[in-house]
Amino acid sequence: MLWKLVTAFTLMAICVVIHASSVTSAMRWARTHSSSPAEMEYLARIWLFVRIAGWIITFHLLEICVWATFYWWKGALPDLPTSIYFSAVTYTTTGYGDLVLPADWRLVGAIEALTGILMCGWSTGFFFAVVSGLERLPRRTPRGPES
Repeated sequence: MLWKLVTAFTLMAICVVIHASSVTSAMRWARTHSSSPAEMEYLARIWLFVRIAGWIITFHLLEICVWATFYWWKGALPDLPTSIYFSAVTYTTTGYGDLVLPADWRLVGAIEALTGILMCGWSTGFFFAVVSGLERLPRRTPRGPES
């Protein structure tokens, strides 16, 4: 049991490293590949949000696959597609209950769920920071005819 807990915390640490790297990369990318936020038009802002949301979902899927690969490798679940499905349902805390881990693996699944909550909260905070950062900037005012 202790080995499984150490392993679960190691998987959690891997997810934190993936998440930190991904959020940092997303911030750097947004700074270098976007026009000045103060000058962004409505559709450009929406497109920025779509790209960031896509990036966030991609790294969550990577983290889900880390857990799924582990379950499959250790024989806790029968095959990789089943492991990915179980891991996605657990990580997002949807918890349909149609698949469960063997009794001696259930605490590992619970740690995955806690990790998923933490990572989703981190992503929400990051997304909120981007949106609120754009909203705090002064907006461009259209130039009208000078009187």
